[in-house]
Amino acid sequence: MVAAPPPRRRVVVTGMGCVTPLGPDLETTFRALLDGHSGIRPISRFDPSALPVRIAGEVREEPPVEGVPEKERRRIDRFAWLALGAAVEAMGDAGLSGPGSADPERAGVAMASAIGGIETIITNHRAMLEGGVRRISPFAIPMCIPNMASGLIAIRFGLRGPNLCHATACASGAHAIGESLRLLRSGAADVMIAGGAEAPIIDFVVGGFARMRALSTRNDAPEAASRPFDADRDGFVMAEGAGALVLETLEHALARGARIRGEVLGYGLSADAHHIANPREDGAGALACMRLALADAGLGPGDVDHVNPHATSTPAGDLAEARALAELLGPRRKEVPVSATKGATGHLLGAAGAVEAILALRSLEAGWLPPTLNLLSPDPECDLDLVTPKARETRARVALSNSFGFGGTNATLVLGRFDDTAAPGPAVRGRDSGG
Repeated sequence: MVAAPPPRRRVVVTGMGCVTPLGPDLETTFRALLDGHSGIRPISRFDPSALPVRIAGEVREEPPVEGVPEKERRRIDRFAWLALGAAVEAMGDAGLSGPGSADPERAGVAMASAIGGIETIITNHRAMLEGGVRRISPFAIPMCIPNMASGLIAIRFGLRGPNLCHATACASGAHAIGESLRLLRSGAADVMIAGGAEAPIIDFVVGGFARMRALSTRNDAPEAASRPFDADRDGFVMAEGAGALVLETLEHALARGARIRGEVLGYGLSADAHHIANPREDGAGALACMRLALADAGLGPGDVDHVNPHATSTPAGDLAEARALAELLGPRRKEVPVSATKGATGHLLGAAGAVEAILALRSLEAGWLPPTLNLLSPDPECDLDLVTPKARETRARVALSNSFGFGGTNATLVLGRFDDTAAPGPAVRGRDSGG
């Protein structure tokens, strides 16, 4: 007789931190988001006058990271520094920042980045062209490799468990969270810091995306440039930042008396297998991804109370995702509120999935859904319940967070308010659960 498999471990969120164009921490970011503020401004990190795009979402207030000497700080690329800031906040929020807070052999990091230390690469390449190989910094390689954010976080907290970096374009942060969920469920770790970081506001990256005609050119109205699901959307607005979540098995969190802020219920991933940059017009890859995530959570479309979509403000991407959501939700497509937060933050590339998962969890926790900014003329083909123009009070318990990337890579997270009365397994089932 074959023994029944052990109950699947539940995975909860005990800490969250982020650094975004709206603020250097989660609460500043979330309050600005609910109040309808935009983090998009004219670029200040370099002179963009020669480019057709001169706006971006820059982090203008550095995250507070104590105990790093200035000499060492100069040897950390900006993307890794932002990641470190988000992780420090998340670990403090989780109550795990002190020695002995968790078994270091059972705690790990998965900090994603689509591009990594691109500023270090370009700066050192230019120095080499001007003065030869001797002008390359001896720290250039360890500064620029994408997994350095994970490495620095592990060093900071002495974590000797899994140490990973996922680089799947704009789905990177969501994949890092989803794969950490799998590690925790499998018993490979008890605690994971998961998220994503990006610092792409340099002329090479902005210019490259501009040449693809992927970016908004509303230079004279930066705060109104990112327009998810609007009929007049003309491209995304690039942004920088980082997001980090502390994920734990429920048993580990309860054993140490942790405050539980939410739960990761499910994870799905798929590929469009269609085009290097454009999504399938019918949204089939995104739809498959969302269905897989819900199945992994033991839930169905009728259990979804809220969606934080990928919704970058590109003509093709928003339409494909809207079609996928309409197919998934069916008659409920006008009942499930959708908050496209990139209207306020811009697109954080490899950090987007992490930051948006955090914002979705914080929305469920707070009982308030953020507005979709700049939705002046809703695209009639994007027939969804778009939260606008103000934040909306909610009793939502289950949210989808979508992240889709170049190469046709897709990731969906199913996130939930924590229910400490639920039996082991998915914490929320059925429409009578308060949604």
